[in-house]
Amino acid sequence: MSILTFFSGSYCGKASIISDVIDQSGFKLLSDNDLVASAARLSGMSENKIARSFLEKTSVFNKFTHEKERSIAYLRLAMAELMSQDNCVIDGFTSLLIPASISHVLRICLIADKTFRIEQAMQAQNLSEKDAVNLISKDDESCSAWSNTLHKIADPWDASLYDILLPTDKMTKDEAVSLILENLKNEVIQSTKASRKAADDFALAARVGVALSKEGHNVEVSARDGLVTLTINTKVLLLGKLEEELKNIAQQVEGVSSVETRIGKGFYQADIYRRFDFEVPSKVLLVDDEREFVQTLSERLQMREMGSAIAYDGESALNLVKEDEPDVMILDLKMPGIDGIEVLKKVKATRPEIEVIILTGHGSEADREVCMQLGAFAYLQKPVDIEELSLNLKAANEKIKQKQK
Repeated sequence: MSILTFFSGSYCGKASIISDVIDQSGFKLLSDNDLVASAARLSGMSENKIARSFLEKTSVFNKFTHEKERSIAYLRLAMAELMSQDNCVIDGFTSLLIPASISHVLRICLIADKTFRIEQAMQAQNLSEKDAVNLISKDDESCSAWSNTLHKIADPWDASLYDILLPTDKMTKDEAVSLILENLKNEVIQSTKASRKAADDFALAARVGVALSKEGHNVEVSARDGLVTLTINTKVLLLGKLEEELKNIAQQVEGVSSVETRIGKGFYQADIYRRFDFEVPSKVLLVDDEREFVQTLSERLQMREMGSAIAYDGESALNLVKEDEPDVMILDLKMPGIDGIEVLKKVKATRPEIEVIILTGHGSEADREVCMQLGAFAYLQKPVDIEELSLNLKAANEKIKQKQK
């Protein structure tokens, strides 16, 4: 009994190959969507947020939220739960989550020459050559970012990640299917006691990873025979205190017999270890055309562990809202181009869950009434006391958390 995984470049004929393999093997298909749905159920996070972890562009807020790392932690747990199943095909990004130590998995990569893929994209989508090139390049960037995140390998088609690398432009579909099915019979990839033990170790590491993420931590986790190893990859000012806290959390997970910590290669880089603070908003978008003021405000919020990004005009703010999903927006009213009231209207029309705090030096009582009627969380005047602003941000964050519950 085995598991078959597929990771593929776009426009490499994957759909028809997988369809034939399933028809001839009787295996059950599980896609990224299935794993994302399972991870969302386990975590309470939205499927959209979890699926964003596959994208090549990491959120500007991520160093404060650890949202990508939390998403991956829950995807690992969802995958670990699936490892008890046999005779299934796992297709997509999530297939790379399975560690190489689990040997009853046949890992397939489908890839083709880029010229071939461009031609396929042009025909399938009726695209110009330029648009096809851009589409495939963007897909490949996401694949590269994902393999680099999980395995520190920037080339997503690196042969070390797979058991079989199939060039679909140089062989027929039937040849590819026949080769896959023939290898599926190989005794090497049949379930063994050692392979099942490796799957159990993977599941324990996944449970510990989730337990740590629930407390705002982000470290690398591995497990073997109940021994859990936690690897810290970013610099910590009070290392001993962090190690003690991590061990205390991990030791509470069922199945853990002992815990050790070690320093990873990334520890000596410039990044500073940040624990996610659930009590303050970690995705604050500052929108103000007064550059010196808003940059200073951003620095002061970051000193309070509130992650912030800056937009200097209304149009940029609306674009960032589409891409990065901030929790709270601090918005000036008087800006060139799209003014603050128009931004507030559009945000509340499209993303009503974002709490908007108006912070202005030019508003009137009439403006305040309009903003509050449009759904603003608070209306503050410049200059604002940073403690007053912090209290409003924490109150907005608490409102968001209550809505999520």
